[in-house]
Amino acid sequence: MADIFIGPIQEGNHQELSRMVGALLDEIMAAIDEPAFTFNQKETEARSRELVARGKYWIFIARESVTDSAVGFVSLYESYALYAEGAYGTIPELYVRPQWRSQSVGNMLLQAVDTFARKKGWSRLEVTTPPLPEFDRTLRFYEVNGFSITGGRKLKRDIVS
Repeated sequence: MADIFIGPIQEGNHQELSRMVGALLDEIMAAIDEPAFTFNQKETEARSRELVARGKYWIFIARESVTDSAVGFVSLYESYALYAEGAYGTIPELYVRPQWRSQSVGNMLLQAVDTFARKKGWSRLEVTTPPLPEFDRTLRFYEVNGFSITGGRKLKRDIVS
């Protein structure tokens, strides 16, 4: 197995990242058989660049050492809640290319997040995965990595302008 390195996203990596975001969304929509997301690669690339530049969003990329190609990523942002005793981290996206799964890439990405969370002074991390059988493997991955189910389901409502 090739060596994998995890590091913060660099300026030249946003296009590669946006392609992985598209692959992640395609996978989710195929699993639930519903067009739940709209995706535009250029807009996603610009959005990631802007959020990172503003210090609102952090992205870590897993890169394979020989080819320097991206094999996965994780993103996070700071959230706030009284129940969480203040600031904590939320992971909205974690993706590993299919051919790199079950090779500890996801674990390495979460280790990078843990290190970052400690530096930020966060006492917890939260992540949501759909409560559907199609995502049981994802749920087990997070449980093996120390996450526990705390109840509830993630819901959304679009704000129409």
